[in-house]
Amino acid sequence: MKRALAIAAALAALLGLTACGEKQETTTAGAATRSLTVMLDYLPNPDHVGLYAGIEQGDFAAAGIDVSVVTPSDPSAPLKLLQAGKVDLAISYEPELLIARDKGAPLVSVAAIAQSPLTALMSLKRGFDGPRDLRGGRVGTAGIPYQSAYLRTILDTAHVPLDAVKETNVGFNLVPAMLSRRVEATLGAFWNVEGVQLQRQRRAPKILRMEQLGVPTYNELVLVGEKRFIGEQGDLVRAFVQALGRGYADARADPQAATDALVKANPDLDPGFALASVRASLPVFFPTDADKPFGWQEPAAWDRYGAWMFDQGLLSSRPNAGAAALTNEFLAGQVG
Repeated sequence: MKRALAIAAALAALLGLTACGEKQETTTAGAATRSLTVMLDYLPNPDHVGLYAGIEQGDFAAAGIDVSVVTPSDPSAPLKLLQAGKVDLAISYEPELLIARDKGAPLVSVAAIAQSPLTALMSLKRGFDGPRDLRGGRVGTAGIPYQSAYLRTILDTAHVPLDAVKETNVGFNLVPAMLSRRVEATLGAFWNVEGVQLQRQRRAPKILRMEQLGVPTYNELVLVGEKRFIGEQGDLVRAFVQALGRGYADARADPQAATDALVKANPDLDPGFALASVRASLPVFFPTDADKPFGWQEPAAWDRYGAWMFDQGLLSSRPNAGAAALTNEFLAGQVG
C-alpha cells in the first residue's frame, strides 16, 4: 500500500474470468452499458498502462463497460474501501491482500497485473555486487514489515549475519538516501520505475530482483474483488478482466500510443520517462508461459509465498492462499 508513495517521492527527487470456456464480453446495438469503479493503488503510473490503453482504445466500451478510475487519497485505503463496498475492484499487492485476508477481509485476487516482483535491492555504491557487500553497511527500507522480512531472507540466503547489516527506515526517500550515501543500498524501490529513472539520469544502479535473492516469487500487482461482489457480478468482472487484458495487449503492440494515454491521465508524468518505464515493464504483465492467459495466477506460487509470510511472522495463520486467496475463473479460456 505504502509502496506507491515511494514512487512519487523518488521521482520528485530525481526530476527536480471465463466460467465455462472462453466467453468474450461484447456489446451489441441497444445493449445496456454497465458501470464499474476501479481504484488504483496510487496515482496513474506505468504499471497501469494497460488500463488507460484499454480506455483510450475502446476495449472497455466494446465490452459494454463504463469504467470509472479513482485514485486513493491514502494508499492504505483501496482494500478498505473495497471491503466497504465503496468501489467495485481495486489494484493492490499480493502481500497486502494476504495480510488483509489474515485479518478477516473477504477479498480475492481475480487477476495478476504484474506477474512477478517489481521490488528490488538497489545500490549506487561503486563496486557493489550483491548481498554479501552489505556486510557492515546500511540498507534503507520504507519501514514496511515485509520489506524487513525480505532483508532477513536475502541475508540468510547470502550467509550474511543479520547483525552485520543495519536496516534504516528512510520512509519514502529511498532514492535520495542512496544519492546522499546515507545507505549503501535500498530495498523497496521498483526496478521498472526508480531503476529506469536512475538509468535515465546516467547513473549506474546495481539492481537485483527479489526472486533472484531467495524471496519466493509473487505477483506484485493484483486486481482484487470482494467475494460477494464477484459472486453476484461475475459476468461484469469477467468482461472487465478480459477487456483489461486486451488493453495490456494494446500497450504491448503500440507502447507509444499506450504511454500517450497514460500521460493524458497523469500529465505530471514525464513522457520520456513514462515510455522508457512502460517498455521496461511490458514483459512482466504477461505470463512467461505463452499458453496461459493475461492475469494468470499460479496457485502453487501463492502457496509458497503465503507459507513464507507465515514463517516470517507476517500472518497469524498459514493461509490456504492458492485455493482461497485467488481465482482464475474470470480469465480468458478458463473453466469455473
